[in-house]
Amino acid sequence: MTDPFSRREFLKKSGAGAGLAGMTGPAVLRSLGASDQIRAGFVGLGIRGNFLLGNVLKSIPGVQVAGICDAYQGYIKRAIDTTTKAGRPAPEVFSDYRKMLDSKNIDAVLIATPEHWHHRMGLDAIAAGKDTYLEKALAHTVEEGEDLVKAAQKSKVIVQVGTQRRSSPIYKKAREIFESGVLGKVTVVRAFWYRNTMTPQWRYPIGLPETPVSPQTCNWEAFLGPAKKRPWDQARMFQWRLYWDYSQGIATDLMTHQLDGVHMVTGATAPESVISQGGIYLWDDGREVPDTWHSVFQYPGFTVDYTCMFGNSRFGYGEEYLGSESTLQVLDLKTLILTPEAIYEKKYPERKAITINTNDLDPTDCVIVHQRNFFECMKTRTQPNCTVAVGEQAATPCHLAIQAYKAKRQVNWNAATRKAALA
Repeated sequence: MTDPFSRREFLKKSGAGAGLAGMTGPAVLRSLGASDQIRAGFVGLGIRGNFLLGNVLKSIPGVQVAGICDAYQGYIKRAIDTTTKAGRPAPEVFSDYRKMLDSKNIDAVLIATPEHWHHRMGLDAIAAGKDTYLEKALAHTVEEGEDLVKAAQKSKVIVQVGTQRRSSPIYKKAREIFESGVLGKVTVVRAFWYRNTMTPQWRYPIGLPETPVSPQTCNWEAFLGPAKKRPWDQARMFQWRLYWDYSQGIATDLMTHQLDGVHMVTGATAPESVISQGGIYLWDDGREVPDTWHSVFQYPGFTVDYTCMFGNSRFGYGEEYLGSESTLQVLDLKTLILTPEAIYEKKYPERKAITINTNDLDPTDCVIVHQRNFFECMKTRTQPNCTVAVGEQAATPCHLAIQAYKAKRQVNWNAATRKAALA
């Protein structure tokens, strides 16, 4: 294989030409006639759902916002306003997502609800025969993920899991470099996500000013769904990432993205063991999930050292593949840096450090590319970039890491039998 330390070779396969084959762009959807439009329903219209809806309206031709469903009236009103201001017809409002799944006017659903709902809604969408874009994490437990994999395998529906690194040209290039062997033997991968905010992380604003939050403007029972029944609590509804009932915190909100990136680059699918530490060290504000996190995964032949914190953003986020001959850094979803080891300077004098950013490949937000890939696969009936099986491979290590954290012990994982055991 050609040594990728030439910048020209570095870009050749990942430029605007053949290297982006399979990285779905707008061409297919733009060619669709009005009668061929995909009628999409959106379930969950908070921060993420509103973002996905906006992407469809602004950047994905050929898709109609046909239906919306949320437990908060304010988000329903915002979605209607956003859609009509874009010159589109107002979507149909569904008070219950199951009614949306029953509708013959909906071809696909995009589910961006809190994590604890993914399992039930995903299974129902598959059973209803609706192609489904299901946000990460795939599920709330290992067992729930297994259920979704089995259901998808028995069905002909298209299901895309929302870990968008699978549609990123930066990660595609990283995988190409890893497979070239130019890194030598990679024995350690460092992954990290560092944030810092003036206000507590994930303490999002409670609702929208124009629609005051109350039991009258919120369907609390619809929010709780399969979770433990509790009295009305607006913090839990709008800041759900902070509570174990609805989220696994850093592990399934952030780490799942980065482990999926590691899997994509290295070809690994499951760790053999994990240990986790961390705690609530910065924002002791009633949250249940840690604001500081550290997990170490043992994969066949290498380890992944993962850290996340909410009190310092100096180093941003990314992954670093430490090989015996070179180091590969994938940073902030924007930049890729390949650096040769100094001890090989005489053996490989042609190797120089190289930096590439998304503008050299495709500057399109990879979430948009990921959504486009989903809608194109609906037309071609081919598998999307992140299938349920792939999404499950990213989610399971996160659930194991949570088990290790809560037990304060190492958790071993047998991928063949799908059994976890405390060491």
